[in-house]
Amino acid sequence: MSYIAAMKSIAVAGCLLFAASVLSAQTPEAPAKTVAPKAPAAKAAPAGKVEKKEAPLPKIPGTEIARANGTKLGLEVVGGKFKLTFYDKKHKPMAVDVTRATARWPNPRSPGDNRTVLNGSGTALVGQKPVIPPYTFNVFLTLLQGEGDEAKAVENYTVQFRG
Repeated sequence: MSYIAAMKSIAVAGCLLFAASVLSAQTPEAPAKTVAPKAPAAKAAPAGKVEKKEAPLPKIPGTEIARANGTKLGLEVVGGKFKLTFYDKKHKPMAVDVTRATARWPNPRSPGDNRTVLNGSGTALVGQKPVIPPYTFNVFLTLLQGEGDEAKAVENYTVQFRG
């Protein structure tokens, strides 16, 4: 009987220690809020002038890629193929400023990588090879300027594509 009584007293002591540790681990009170000083009131605009508020920039579809010159690229899958759209600084479609692009991404069904050349005109370049889901992988983009053997890589990007 003394063994069972000893086990009960150990269990009770363990429960008390657990309860004490839970009570002592409560979060401390939040510090009192500080009030920031008010900024001086802005001068009212003259009666003839109205200040314009800038509208937020439109969202670029797909994965957004920032370029060194301040413009953007949008990479998305449309109709099962990659589409690379060019945008200006105000997120409006602009003319393509390269000859073509290449894309490389992992092949989920066999060893090796998938590759395609993106061609087009206007505001977008479109690939010829279908992209197989799931669309969670890294895409290696190379933008090319020039024709044939004279083509030179002008920009390279590694894009975490989550389409």
